[in-house]
Amino acid sequence: MADDSKDKKSKKKVAPPYMQNRELSWLEFNKRCLDQGADPNVPLIDRLQFVSIFWSNLQEFMMVRAGSLTDMSLLKKKILDSKTLMTPEEQLEAIYARCHELLPYQEQVYHEIIDELAKEGVHELKPEQLTDDQMDYLRTYLEVNVIPFLAPQVINTRHPFPHLENGALYVIVRLLQKESHLTKAERKALKEFRKMERAGALDVTLGMIPMPRQCKRVIELPGEGVNYVLLEDALEMIAPDIFNMYRVKHTNIICVTRNADLDVTEGADEHEEDYREFMKKILKKRARLAPIRLESKRELSEHVAEFLLSRLDLEPYQCYVTSVPLNVSYAFGLADMVPDSFERGLWTGPINPAWPFSLDRNRPIIPQIEEHDTMLAYPYEDINAFVHLLREASVDPDVIAIKITLYRLASNSAIAEALIAAAENGKEVTALFELRARFDESNNIDWSTRFERAGCKVIYGFHDYKVHSKICCITKRGKNGKLEYITQLGTGNYNEKTSRLYTDLSFLTADPAIGRDAVEFFNNMSLESISTAYQILAVAPLQIKQGILVSIDDQIELAKKGEPCGVFFKTNSITDKDVIEKLVEASQAGVPITLWVRGISCIVPGIEGYTDNVRVVSIVGRLLEHSRIYGFGPHDNMSLYLSSADLMTRNMDKRVEIAWPLKKGTEIHERVIEYIDISLTDTVKLRELLPDKTFTELGHFQKEGEEPFNSQEYYLAKMAELSEKSIERYAERTMKADPYTRIPMRAKGVQAILDAKKKAKEEE
Repeated sequence: MADDSKDKKSKKKVAPPYMQNRELSWLEFNKRCLDQGADPNVPLIDRLQFVSIFWSNLQEFMMVRAGSLTDMSLLKKKILDSKTLMTPEEQLEAIYARCHELLPYQEQVYHEIIDELAKEGVHELKPEQLTDDQMDYLRTYLEVNVIPFLAPQVINTRHPFPHLENGALYVIVRLLQKESHLTKAERKALKEFRKMERAGALDVTLGMIPMPRQCKRVIELPGEGVNYVLLEDALEMIAPDIFNMYRVKHTNIICVTRNADLDVTEGADEHEEDYREFMKKILKKRARLAPIRLESKRELSEHVAEFLLSRLDLEPYQCYVTSVPLNVSYAFGLADMVPDSFERGLWTGPINPAWPFSLDRNRPIIPQIEEHDTMLAYPYEDINAFVHLLREASVDPDVIAIKITLYRLASNSAIAEALIAAAENGKEVTALFELRARFDESNNIDWSTRFERAGCKVIYGFHDYKVHSKICCITKRGKNGKLEYITQLGTGNYNEKTSRLYTDLSFLTADPAIGRDAVEFFNNMSLESISTAYQILAVAPLQIKQGILVSIDDQIELAKKGEPCGVFFKTNSITDKDVIEKLVEASQAGVPITLWVRGISCIVPGIEGYTDNVRVVSIVGRLLEHSRIYGFGPHDNMSLYLSSADLMTRNMDKRVEIAWPLKKGTEIHERVIEYIDISLTDTVKLRELLPDKTFTELGHFQKEGEEPFNSQEYYLAKMAELSEKSIERYAERTMKADPYTRIPMRAKGVQAILDAKKKAKEEE
């Protein structure tokens, strides 16, 4: 027995075949974003915006995930990826290699789009492509609007190497002293210096021009159609004029990406060591924000590359060359430069959410919610309905208090303004701000200050947990003096800007049990207590994952009895090892499992003997699929839960999240089932993960002879139609009730719609 155990200990652990690395899975998700840029069926400006999304996603990924792995690689004790047993070094090597594969694809897609836009009269020009008139215009523009803001600098042994800001663009210039300015002795010394330089000396003179923040990135030029040049290309053109005391040998454009993983708790979930303890060790070993990537527009010369890599402490494999602009964010302003882009089919146009068909916009919202539960589906339906609810509550004499969790707010937030107005009107307003919302920390700090000044009670998240829940509780006094509640629960989104881009579900109810749970929740938040004393809600970190595992066990038991069963999840990512292992167990028991995963899937479907009954699908399209839905049971009898939590350990073990059930047989339950069914019949954007860890191609499910079906576009059209019908129904009700009563102003507008439709039918 002892010998056997020794043998077991000596055997190296082997990663299970049904797991894949989260970082590599994320890179495949980002490739799916880039695939949208390559899709000829997508309008050209939208395609360029997908290239921009690919760029910004990758920038954040390198700052956060690659940065975190770089930290881990500095430890003596290696922390293995819990799913694939890869070391940090192995993961980084795989990440950098995959990025070197993806960037040529990005170049190909980008240049195809630019060429196609040029055929449509939209020209992104390089200085060498400008006409004489355009060149004169550009030089005058730079002299007046740009050059006064420049801060060029020389770098050599007498001028220290500057701090290169994370994500900022720089024109870098290789400089040589002009011999015409030198004496005979200086020219002789220069000749010797160049010999040393060719021998590999690093004492080179560089010039650097930071991009001025005060200047527009895109410079529009005169000429037929739309013509523009990027600021960095224009500055590179005039670099010889800026450094006119030198001879310019080479110019290039560079960008440094730095480690920005400043959250000392994020990422610990995927490893077998407490992340806070690990960070204490790391902080002793290195300064924050160390460079992790260098990008350049063209291949750097040998001496400049050696110089920069040595100063930035980077290896050659961390250096990337791409002809794509090193910042593609300008793509989102291009439609404004092409005012007829929508009419010309170059852009899909902005999302215009419909008023929720389940709410009468001419009645106060609070009484309607008291009559029936309501669900808003963003961005198909307008978040302004929720803003209207808050505004009503802010002036309703019966409303006593409003409590809400705030994770990410828009910089100009109508939700925030409504809450501030409520506080100024004497309502007790409590706002729980999560100041550690990544890259939104500064915005949240600014808003929390404004809230305090307005008289709101501001509390912050737990020391050990981020509060990622989306919950709002309005407390009011009923007619009999008894307290009543209007509760809003969301899968995400108190941000008006992203509510037009992210699909999310927002549940509104006057259910007293949910209201009491909401009060309990905020009491616990104030006391930093992770309680389980809830009647309806499930709250992480103590209840959501635990409930998921029990519910999957129930389906396993049904499968063993030969009874109908099933598991469904819609999530942004699935990385939690416990959940994955339980899903594998369920698959082995014969439970059919469908996982609709937008981003990372660490579970690999179709692995014989493990995940034979698991299907993983993804939709990456015009809208970002963000809502979280859990389903247990066969399709015709499925129990549904909505949640703010993804199937990631950080969400279920390290954050305060909320999940809640939908009552079977209700209209809302049926709406969610329909939403799932319709989305999974998408033939335009739906793709399936294969056992080899690749995804099916776009259009894979399109059958010959059938019309393509885009579920997101279908819902945009359907919700607009339902909203219009609800207006018609309201107008008809108003007129039927009392045709002699003066129709309200809004109903007059509805009457005009009805009259126009009637006239159109008569003309037909």
